[in-house]
Amino acid sequence: MADNNRISPNMRSNKKGKKRRKKTLISFLLLIFLTGAGYAGYVAYHAYNAVDKSYAKVKGREEKSELREAPVYISSDPFSILLLGIENYTDEFDKGRSDTIMVATFNPKQQTMKLLSVPRDTLVKIPGKTKKNKINAAYAFGGKELTIKTVEQLLDIPIDYYVTVNFNGFKNIVDDVGGVTVKVPFDFDDINSKWERFYFHEGKQKLNGEEALVYARMRMKDPRGDFGRNDRQRQIVAALVDELSSPKTLLRIDKISDEIGDNVETNMRVSEALAFRKKYTAFDSSRIEQLQIKGYDDTMRGVYYFVPDEDKLEEIKASLKSHLGLSDDTANTDENDQTTDETLDSNEDSSNQ
Repeated sequence: MADNNRISPNMRSNKKGKKRRKKTLISFLLLIFLTGAGYAGYVAYHAYNAVDKSYAKVKGREEKSELREAPVYISSDPFSILLLGIENYTDEFDKGRSDTIMVATFNPKQQTMKLLSVPRDTLVKIPGKTKKNKINAAYAFGGKELTIKTVEQLLDIPIDYYVTVNFNGFKNIVDDVGGVTVKVPFDFDDINSKWERFYFHEGKQKLNGEEALVYARMRMKDPRGDFGRNDRQRQIVAALVDELSSPKTLLRIDKISDEIGDNVETNMRVSEALAFRKKYTAFDSSRIEQLQIKGYDDTMRGVYYFVPDEDKLEEIKASLKSHLGLSDDTANTDENDQTTDETLDSNEDSSNQ
């Protein structure tokens, strides 16, 4: 009688082959995992070091604004950020001017952001100066430090963090996230610094970095002037928020971090940025409320200025203070009320018009 339990050599060989193939597959998958994990670790390390290059303290102050009683913590406290788009000049004695000035406030409980554009031609009292000037001159006079003080004085709120980005960095970051989509309010065309012409058509349009910069800077052909320009700049910021929040951005994080390290300056540490991302996990443009300073146009000595409406400005201040969890009792004394000198700074030049 044949032994049914006997295993033939061929069967034994097949079993060994299957085991070898299984081990090979497991080893291959393990290799892929370790390679992926190693690459992810490299990217994370590279990104951390690149972004860390952008860190720069605010000279003249320690860990908080003078308008704060205690330091703020992104993981638990409302906080503010001053966003500055800087037009760099080649003159080593000229710091350039802040072409774009925005203030963003964040509230962790509400998971919301308020975004305010400050027109660059806004007539203000710059701390340390006896005469009034355009707010974007503060950067030329004293860099980010004087700009922060000027904005704090104008809005009567603490500026906890600042971010400056030059135009090249802005263009490259937009390109690295794959472009941004905006809703163009009307048909127009404009040129860049190289005299290249770009066309924009009413409705949704996806923009690359160069197009986004031209779109954000145009104002001469906008019937609303600086107000329309500020609206378009806030559009770009909101669109960038959505792109940076997208999972696909993780695949480009090394390039984006390089651009941030080379072209962005901020007093927000990497650990704080990570805490922000963890706290505001569901944050996107739908959680942004856009604010606008109202006022009137004025011309003095042939130079254009924007003069804020004091009553409307008080409403803006109250809105930002409320979002930051501040009361009027904690507000700083408005130095503008203490200054009656309405004359203009003699250092005003044609580049500021």
